[in-house]
Amino acid sequence: MIYKYDATMDKCPLPLVKMRLILKKMTQIDRCIIRIADKGSKTDIPKYLQEKGFQYTMAQLDSSVLELTITTGN
Repeated sequence: MIYKYDATMDKCPLPLVKMRLILKKMTQIDRCIIRIADKGSKTDIPKYLQEKGFQYTMAQLDSSVLELTITTGN
């Protein structure tokens, strides 16, 4: 399953909280695609993912929006 969350209108810490809820549901074959624009989220989310051992890729969609594709890393 692919979970998609457009957090471009949400401010920190809401994107991190909602993303954590999605990550809890994910299995090994699932992916989560999240778009963030908030400066705090752009710092906090990759840091959280690294600390928890998730695999992810980042793509800069435009001057303000960052898209992360997250897998469980298991």
